[in-house]
Amino acid sequence: MSIATNLAMVTARIAEAAKASGRKPEQVRLVAVSKTHGAEAVKAALAAGQILFGENYVQEAHDKIAEVGPGPSWHFIGHLQSNKAKLAAELFDVIQSVDRLKLAKALDRKAGELGRKLGVLLQVNVGGEAQKSGCAPQDAAALAQEVAKLKHLELSGLMTMPPFFGDPERARPIFAQLRELAQKLGHDLPDGAMRHLSMGMSGDYEAAIAEGATLVRVGTAIFGERDYS
Repeated sequence: MSIATNLAMVTARIAEAAKASGRKPEQVRLVAVSKTHGAEAVKAALAAGQILFGENYVQEAHDKIAEVGPGPSWHFIGHLQSNKAKLAAELFDVIQSVDRLKLAKALDRKAGELGRKLGVLLQVNVGGEAQKSGCAPQDAAALAQEVAKLKHLELSGLMTMPPFFGDPERARPIFAQLRELAQKLGHDLPDGAMRHLSMGMSGDYEAAIAEGATLVRVGTAIFGERDYS
């Protein structure tokens, strides 16, 4: 099937999942994850009406963003090293994977030099997996307080990647924990600082929507299997 067809199917399923959880479809936005897929795939999705795109690797994104040209809004969703913060702040509209203050400060400095405000989400490792990035849930409040003070960053929520369970329902407690954490943190932060929950991918985004996701990150269901060769 074509990218446009896949996109229409995913969008319809997002709308159904939102309605089933008593929410409006427009309260959930799709981030099409285009990592390892070329600029032509992004252009096909863009032509079909998709605006938000997610990338995991700064260098890959650099060339792709230049080739695609204006139109998309780009979100960085992978692990970001502090030494890549400068380039990431130039390329992306939102960094979803801020997990430490050193990185936040590096992004803030660069955004200030560029004269722009950079959107950020805090990545929280709710599942506690050693191989995954993200701050520990118990450290999120302190990090959020510090990031909210940085004048060139706009904190707008939390992101997580649950363990891979196979059964989407098993991920729901992870998503629920992120929602509850955001609600708790929101009491002590500026308005809107916890308005977004980025959670859910191709295999479990409907479960994430049921637990309050406002951003879902879907790649394979739109662009097909990735070729890592």
